[in-house]
Amino acid sequence: LQPQLPLKPATKENHFRAENTQLMLSYQKGQITLQQYKVLLFSLYEIYKALEEELDRNSSHPAVAPIYFPQELARLESLESDLEYFFGQDWEKRVIVPAATQRYKQRLRKVGENENPELLVAHAYTRYLGDLSGGQVLGKITQKSLGLSSKEGLSFFSFPGVSSPNRFKQLYRSRMNSVELTEEEKAAVLEEAVEAFELNIQVREQDSGLEVSDRPVRASDVGAARFTASPVLQFAVGLCVALATVGAAMYGM
Repeated sequence: LQPQLPLKPATKENHFRAENTQLMLSYQKGQITLQQYKVLLFSLYEIYKALEEELDRNSSHPAVAPIYFPQELARLESLESDLEYFFGQDWEKRVIVPAATQRYKQRLRKVGENENPELLVAHAYTRYLGDLSGGQVLGKITQKSLGLSSKEGLSFFSFPGVSSPNRFKQLYRSRMNSVELTEEEKAAVLEEAVEAFELNIQVREQDSGLEVSDRPVRASDVGAARFTASPVLQFAVGLCVALATVGAAMYGM
């Protein structure tokens, strides 16, 4: 039987484009600095804040309810914890929103507030299953790259509410395929999944001189972490798509 929502084959080309970039190779080699990771956290925070607020708003919608797993998947609290670790309690005053991240955020708001909430299924699939697939491995790569002696500041990569990622992904896909949609709605969700990947790729490709001023972190926790004064935004926010698609490509969504 064909799945109700064949999102994986619909986004196959996007997966290929995302996984065959210098960015992906660089990340897998551990070539990420603390400065880059900080900018990454800001972009992830903005994306997930919009996504999760819209999922909450539409949690009773018949298309959203089956794939609404806030206890298992929600990332916002983890990101807030990571940001507080690196920037202190006043981290919210220092949030920067790069242009491509802003476009991604605006699209999520438009879908949730003004258009068709069923399109949120495409965005939830793109983000959550990719992050869940590669989270553990990517977390270890990040920890090693930054020289962190503990997992503090890396909460984003951990899904304590999911005991078995593979079993949970099977459940998620089953729930997703149970969503009842008209042919027109199904086509729209598949198109939105492609759009979600494109938004991620735009985030990856954006270039800007924006930087995050360094705040000292505890020397006992940071070993070989490198600070840079050169523009790092293109690489760092590009990891947003890396985290969603490396996991998808390497470990299967």
